[in-house]
Amino acid sequence: IEEERAHGEAIVQSSNRKPRRNRVPSDTNLQPTGLESVAVFSDADENSMHVNMATEAHWVGPAPAAQSYLDCARILRVAKDSGADGVHPGYGFLSENEGFAEACGSAGVTFIGPPVSAIKAMGSKATSKRIMIDAGVPVTPGYHGEDQSPSRLLEEARRVGFPVLIKATLGGGGKGMRLVQEEAAFLDALDACKREALKSFGDDEVLLERFVVQPRHVEFQVFGDVFGNVVHLAERDCSVQRRHQKVLEESPAPGLDWGKRNAMGKAATDAARAVGYVGAGTVEFLVDSSSGEYFFCEMNTRLQVEHPVTEMVTGLDLVEWQLLVAGGAPLPILDQQEVDDRLRRPQAGHAIEARVYAETPLGGFLPATGTITRLREPPNPRQGGGAATVRVDTGVRQGDDVTMFYDPMVSKLIVHALDRPAALKAMAKALSQYHVSGLPTNLGFLKRCVEHQAFQKGGVTTAFLDDFGEAILAAERAPPPMLARAVAALALTLHKSAAPTKADPADPFACGEGWRLFGGASAEIDLVDVSGAEAEEGGKVRVERLRGKGTARVSVGDDAWILKGDLDSQGQLKVSVLDESTLEPRRRFVVDTATLVEKGGSETVQVWGGAVGPRQCYAFKVPPKTSGSGEGGAAVGASAVRAPMPGKVIRLMVAAGDQVEAGQPVLILEAMKMEHVVVAGRSGVVEEVAQGVAEGSIVGDGDLLVSLEQAKEEIIAA
Repeated sequence: IEEERAHGEAIVQSSNRKPRRNRVPSDTNLQPTGLESVAVFSDADENSMHVNMATEAHWVGPAPAAQSYLDCARILRVAKDSGADGVHPGYGFLSENEGFAEACGSAGVTFIGPPVSAIKAMGSKATSKRIMIDAGVPVTPGYHGEDQSPSRLLEEARRVGFPVLIKATLGGGGKGMRLVQEEAAFLDALDACKREALKSFGDDEVLLERFVVQPRHVEFQVFGDVFGNVVHLAERDCSVQRRHQKVLEESPAPGLDWGKRNAMGKAATDAARAVGYVGAGTVEFLVDSSSGEYFFCEMNTRLQVEHPVTEMVTGLDLVEWQLLVAGGAPLPILDQQEVDDRLRRPQAGHAIEARVYAETPLGGFLPATGTITRLREPPNPRQGGGAATVRVDTGVRQGDDVTMFYDPMVSKLIVHALDRPAALKAMAKALSQYHVSGLPTNLGFLKRCVEHQAFQKGGVTTAFLDDFGEAILAAERAPPPMLARAVAALALTLHKSAAPTKADPADPFACGEGWRLFGGASAEIDLVDVSGAEAEEGGKVRVERLRGKGTARVSVGDDAWILKGDLDSQGQLKVSVLDESTLEPRRRFVVDTATLVEKGGSETVQVWGGAVGPRQCYAFKVPPKTSGSGEGGAAVGASAVRAPMPGKVIRLMVAAGDQVEAGQPVLILEAMKMEHVVVAGRSGVVEEVAQGVAEGSIVGDGDLLVSLEQAKEEIIAA
């Protein structure tokens, strides 16, 4: 790369819907290296952020990844047509695909990653475990053999002992992985694991591992070059996980002393040397929380999603290191002691990353799709002279869509401060200032995780969410305070008043202010809480406009307030709670608000800010005014089985006339590279499978999938 800079060398950046703001695709950040960027995109990403950031962009196919981002030939054709000399695969799709790396070499294009031999060795969990044993790296007891018959795997599971983990040997990110607690569930779990692995990785081979009860997940960032130099850049603690997907990551790992850090770091670099590693990689360990023993888990032969926390504590740019090493240069730092000295500096501090997803925490964390109608990222206090740094790595902007085709990650939120308590405080504040409208997110859930006393103490295990998840979500399930409803109603009223009108703006009768000569205008608004665990019947809020701009008496049940609101163009609402007799302010607070008109005519109003209640955000739906029975013969109540999200039907398990029991699977949806089982809400007989629903069909959120014959109580109610 150093030799080619003068020739305007370019690299291809493959989008994988993983946020990387101002990293590889950004010409601004490539200027120091003399490189230009070429992006590839599918139909779904034509107007995406990474496309606009690159020097040029090339279409590679339809939205499904198999027809675009996973098509090696198309990616390499772009490299050839654009004159690119290298391909940076990001950290998804082809980043650990040995066939693609080999094809790059054959085409004379530099694969910005490790050699094919290392990808192949570490790509198979079974092979990698055997290599680690030979290298003297501790591994978890299990079965890594070639005999993949169900009977042999069951026999080995008995030998290892339950509970046991089934893992796809080519897997990652929790896909193709199942924890089996007892023998009776083993074969069903094995079948599901193999099916998911085949779809995700093209290979259904699995391995078995002893399940380490309540381990910590501690991983080491390693780097190697073509001269045989290998260093580690310290560790990251990624123990807060849900379904084997990381939620929070931090560095350094709380409570890890330098003796254990040095021993694990040596094991990590030994692992890298054992496969002749070049480039960025991560060696993952499970640490027994009771004994302190650590076991090699796997090696990720790519840049990790959570690499920013390492960048923040080391002050190093890992992408720059990747580019230098790929160009044949030695590591910028060759001595491990120099790295350790850098980490011992006071300014190394502490960094935490939170993964922001479009998902529904109170709906089983199902992924969500939709348009981001409003996006407000937290400010960086360091730019204002503060002690902490806030960084947002994202691949989306306001107005972008989160689709069913790719990972639903919205961004990575990273904070850095001089110590862990300061970093925890900065993260909680940044999460509270991060507002996304148009689809549900896990922002409130993340804030509660960070603020939980166990996480604050440090050293949590991978059982953190199993132990505390329900308590973390409990506040989200609580009914919204009456004041939250009142402020939402005021916000909705003011948003409507501020909306453009076709009437003459000089006409006093066209003004939405609400002032009337002989009394205030009033309205009753039905607000249904949709940010809680379950849909409610709603609650009537009466808003009576009073004299004075933005002033109203708002009544919710037996409670009433006189509120004065000042709404700006960005949706920020300054609220004053006025005294009933003097109309003087007795409390003031500021909240962010947004409104959204949805299909079917319903409106949703959102209120952010802790001033009105414990949730990160309160969302209320205003149902459209309708008449008649609504769906005109469609299945109703528990008789309707509907899609919980958009997705592809990969397995239909019932037909008309079948008897089903409550909770019985009726079909399996594939969405965002994961399988989701859809079950019957009650026992009954299948009346019909909805028209167009078949294996391979695409369904939308809320679409009718299967209808059951109506139960007697439903017929009576109708």
